[in-house]
Amino acid sequence: MANIKSAKKRILVNETKAARNKAIKSKVKTCIKKVETAVANKDAEAAKAALKVAIVEINKAGSKGVYHKNTCSRKISRLAKAVNGIA
Repeated sequence: MANIKSAKKRILVNETKAARNKAIKSKVKTCIKKVETAVANKDAEAAKAALKVAIVEINKAGSKGVYHKNTCSRKISRLAKAVNGIA
C-alpha cells in the first residue's frame, strides 16, 4: 500500500475509473451479443434494430475513451457485415 497521500488518491481514482470502464465495456459486449444472436437466428429485423443500439453504445464508449476509435470502427464494421450478410 502506498504511503504518499497523492499515491493513495491515485489508487482510489484508478479503481473508480476501472469500475466505470468495466461497466461500459460490459454494456457494449451485451449489445454485440444481441446482434450476434439475431444474426445466428437469421432474424433480419431484430438484427438491424439491435445493430442501431450497438452502434450508439460502441460510439459512446469510444467518445468516453474506453475504446480507441479504430477499435470502435472495427467492431461496428464486423457487426454491420454480419447483419448485411443475412439480409
